Amino acid sequence: MKINGICQTFTEKRFRYTKHGLEQRINRNVSSQEVEQAILNGEIIEDYPSDKYGPSCLIYGKTKDDRPLHIQIAFFPMISIVTVYEPNPNEWVDNKIRR
Repeated sequence: MKINGICQTFTEKRFRYTKHGLEQRINRNVSSQEVEQAILNGEIIEDYPSDKYGPSCLIYGKTKDDRPLHIQIAFFPMISIVTVYEPNPNEWVDNKIRR
C-alpha cells in the first residue's frame, strides 16, 4: 500500500491500534491526534513485506508541533498501528535512515 492509501484510511477513521501499539502510544506520551498528524504528512521509510505478523511498513512524519514520530503500520484485514515512538538520533540519520 502507498502512503496515499494509508492517509485515506486515517482520514476515514478506518484503522485500529494493536494492544502493543496502544500501550506504546500511551507509555510514550503520544496522543492519537499526534499519530494522525504524523501519518497525514508522513512518508514510508521502510517496508517490511515479510514481517512475522504480516506485511507492514514504518512511517516517518511530524506533528503540527514539529515532533518527529515513527509509526509502524501493519496491513491486517484492517490497517493497524503496531508501535509508535520518537526516533533516537543515535540510531537514525535525519529520522529516516538507520545508522
